[in-house]
Amino acid sequence: MAGRPDRPVASVETPAPLAGLRIVDCSTVLAGPYCTMLLADLGADVVKVEPPEGDGTRGWGPPWVGEGEHRTAAYYLAVNRNKRSIRLDLKRPGGMDVLRRLLAGADVFVENFREGALRRFELGDGALAELNPRLVHLSISGYGPDGPHATRPGYDFVIQAEAGLMSITGDPDEVGGHPLKVGVAIADVVTGLHGAVAVLAALAGRGADGRGQRIDVSILEATLAVLVNQAQNAFVTGRAPGRRGNAHPNIVPYETFATADGEIAIAVGSERQWLRFCAALDLPGLADDPRFATNGDRVEHRDALRPLIAERLAGRPSAEWLARFDAAEVPAGPINDVVSAFAQPQARARDMDVTVEHPVLGPIRQVGLPFTLSGSPATIRSAPPLLGEHTDEILAEAGLDAGAIARLRADGVV
Repeated sequence: MAGRPDRPVASVETPAPLAGLRIVDCSTVLAGPYCTMLLADLGADVVKVEPPEGDGTRGWGPPWVGEGEHRTAAYYLAVNRNKRSIRLDLKRPGGMDVLRRLLAGADVFVENFREGALRRFELGDGALAELNPRLVHLSISGYGPDGPHATRPGYDFVIQAEAGLMSITGDPDEVGGHPLKVGVAIADVVTGLHGAVAVLAALAGRGADGRGQRIDVSILEATLAVLVNQAQNAFVTGRAPGRRGNAHPNIVPYETFATADGEIAIAVGSERQWLRFCAALDLPGLADDPRFATNGDRVEHRDALRPLIAERLAGRPSAEWLARFDAAEVPAGPINDVVSAFAQPQARARDMDVTVEHPVLGPIRQVGLPFTLSGSPATIRSAPPLLGEHTDEILAEAGLDAGAIARLRADGVV
């Protein structure tokens, strides 16, 4: 990956912050794999334990990369770099013995099994603590380990609906809108983020006694948590927030507006910006209007203010308005599609579009690292693995000799 000349760059010999940490990852789909990819980017050795058919997202295409037996869905490639894969059938005799070996030498165990599955595997909390007292166990579920929905499977789309996120996403009813999901599986993504934060906290918390602990993160709770100000609005008023399209519930103007040739996003986040915004619009009367004097006033009178701004913006092209707002230091930007977003100069300057070499699939473009550490950098070291690509080396590290590995393979365990 290209260096970032504007930042301190550590030498290649500098270990990543989580170097030496071993994570056994039995999770599949998105929330768990995204969590462990972040930890892998930070240097952890992530052993991805896959069922015989592989992580289900390997088949979630099109689009595909490659052909034949190695054809892989782009979805899988998005969240599994920097990992090693072992194919392991936990339902066959010997499969659980291998998993126990892996867990005995691990720092972190991540899984999204259905509630009760680990107890059936004889790997409940007590058994894991006995096997490896230092183990940090992250359990990801749809709804948590208790409560009336504990045994329900968790699906991002359903939980976006149940957690209230869809109720605040989309245009209002009066303009023909209806509840919408976010354009990515955001409930899964924020669950992975919360999981990664909790794992790091638990590792830091092992402290003097060195004991690990169990972490529960559910998709429902993670999604409720990211409602942030909308949740607080509801708590304060006792009313459910509605859908406002691209408008902000607490700041005005803070939304999209049509121009003569397109649409732009404008975010006036302070009173000083409001004055500069009015000047850039050549509408000084807005700044003097007592209805719009403060943000609170503008929120209260948004229905009167918005048409005045919209009429003015509709008279000139997007590029002219964006240049004016940039000169006035008013936050505004174009509405890029995904391809354009990664092509923009700032994204390129920050190396957010990188290419990794896959041993079979060839060059693969990936989203770059979202964090930079000056002294112990995160790195993209390897492409997402083939199913079972590292089985033999992982088993050898777990203490199995060539004969034992051959027997496991003959028995269909690996």
